[in-house]
Amino acid sequence: MQESNFIHITTGIAQVIETEEKLLSSLPVEAITQRRNTQNRTIKQILGHLIDSASNNHQRMVRLQYSKDLLFFPDYTQDNDLWIALQDYQNADWSNLIQLWKCYNLHIIQVINSVDKNRLDSYWCDFTGAKVTLREMIEGYLGHLHLHIKEIHELID
Repeated sequence: MQESNFIHITTGIAQVIETEEKLLSSLPVEAITQRRNTQNRTIKQILGHLIDSASNNHQRMVRLQYSKDLLFFPDYTQDNDLWIALQDYQNADWSNLIQLWKCYNLHIIQVINSVDKNRLDSYWCDFTGAKVTLREMIEGYLGHLHLHIKEIHELID
């Protein structure tokens, strides 16, 4: 595959993993299970949402590189809370969640580094019908990660 021009994004994801894994591992049970953000999510649930985000984006990033037609991929944006509830992140093993989040994001780095640059303008339609290109998805990934890591930090402080 071709060398990626998204080095700032992959480096940023790697830096988040390196910095946040230690912090997340050190948090007391009370902090990860009881403090809630404005969406009524605990730290465990926010990290679970980030796992869902990695999972959904992984599927889109791969499928957009070989899909011959317009990709209609389910958009979980309107179902975020349902995804969190159905997977019961609140009662999941914290160490396992951290490792799953870490490994999925390491794999996202691999996918981005291997992306076919000829397919960056391929797009899928979200639940509103808006077109989202592979390039836009990759470029927006780190910002989304930072947004939710910031929410975690606000609940820690």
